Amino acid sequence: MSAQQQVITIDDISADNAPAIYVAGGLGQFFEAVKAEVTGEVPDLKTAKGRARIASLAATVSKSKTAVEKPGRDYLKRLKEMPKVVEAELREFVTKMDNLRDTTRQPLTDWENAEQARKDRHVDNIQAIKDMEVFGATPSAAAVAQVIVQLEAIELGDSWEEFLPEAAQAKDRTLSLLRAMQNERTQHEAEQAELVRLRAEAEAQAQRDRDAAIAQAAADQARREAAERAEAERLAAARREQELLDQAAAAQRAAAQAVLDAEAAAERQRMQLELQAEQARTAAAQAEANRIAAEQRAEQDRLAAIRRQEEAVEQARLAEKARADAAADEILRQEKLREADKAHKGKIYKAAKEAFIEHGMTEDCARLAVKLVASGFIPSMSIQY
Repeated sequence: MSAQQQVITIDDISADNAPAIYVAGGLGQFFEAVKAEVTGEVPDLKTAKGRARIASLAATVSKSKTAVEKPGRDYLKRLKEMPKVVEAELREFVTKMDNLRDTTRQPLTDWENAEQARKDRHVDNIQAIKDMEVFGATPSAAAVAQVIVQLEAIELGDSWEEFLPEAAQAKDRTLSLLRAMQNERTQHEAEQAELVRLRAEAEAQAQRDRDAAIAQAAADQARREAAERAEAERLAAARREQELLDQAAAAQRAAAQAVLDAEAAAERQRMQLELQAEQARTAAAQAEANRIAAEQRAEQDRLAAIRRQEEAVEQARLAEKARADAAADEILRQEKLREADKAHKGKIYKAAKEAFIEHGMTEDCARLAVKLVASGFIPSMSIQY
C-alpha cells in the first residue's frame, strides 16, 4: 500500500483509485509532496523573478488543493456510508492546504505590505511638501519666507527612491508658489509702509504749518508789543515835555513877578528855560526814534522767522529728496546685481547644458541634469559660479 501511494501523484487521482486514496491519513502524502515542493526553495524577495516565483508556488498550492479536493468530493458523493470520515479528512486537508498556502505566501504578503507602507510614506511626505503652500490666514512676508527656508531645507536624494522626480517637482512647484506669495506680500507690506510714511509726512507737514502759524502769531505779538512800548515811550516823552513846558510857564510867571530882578538874572533864567524846552523836544524825538526802531526790529524778527521757517522747509525737502534718491539708487543697484547674477548663472547653466549635450545627452535630459545639480539634488555635485 505504501509503495502504491508513493507512485501515485495528484495528477493520477481518479475514480478508480479513489477508494485507496480518500481514507484516513490517505491525503497526507499529497500534502507532504506539495509542502516539499513549495518549501524546497527560498526565492529572493529582492528580485521581481523571486517575488513572481513565490506567487507561482502559492498558486501551485491552490491548484493542488483543487486537484485533490474535487475528485474527493465526487468520491464522497458516492460513498454515502462514510461521509463523516471523508469530510473530516477533507476538512483537515483543506485547512492544512490553506494554512500552507498562506504560510507559503506570507513572505510575499509581508513584502507587499512593507512596500505599500514605503510608498504611502513617500506619498505622505510629498503631500506634506504640497501642503506647505497652505496657510490658515493671510500670512506676512516674513512667515512665508520662514516656510520657504523650511522647504528649502528638505533634502531630496536617494532616500526618496523612485519618488525623487515627483518630490522634486512638488518642491519646485511649492517653492514657486511660495515665492510668488512672498513677492505679493512684500509688495503689499511695502505699499502699506508707504501709506504709513505718507501719513507721517502729512502729519509732519501739518505740524510744520502749525509751528509756522505759531511763529507768525509770535512775530505779530512781538510787533504789537514793540508798537505798544514805542507808543508808551512817546506818551511818556510828551508828558515830560508838557511838564517841562508847564514848569517853563510857571517860571515865566515867576520871572514876570520878579521883573524887578536884575536883567542879567532874567536873561540867564530865559536861556535855562529854552534849554529845558530843547531837551524836552529832543527827548520826544528820541522816543519817536525808539518807537520806529522797535517797529523795525519787530519786522526784522518776523522776516527772520519766516526765513528760518522757509529754510527748515527747504532742508526737510532736500533731505527727503536725498533719501528718496538714495533708496531709488539702491533699488536700481540691487536690480542690476540680480540681473547680472541671473545672466551670469544663465551663461553657466547654458555652458553646462551644452557640455552634457556634447557628451551624448538629449537637450531635455541635459536641461534636467543641470537643474538637478544646480538645485542640490545630486550629492557631491555642484555648479561653480
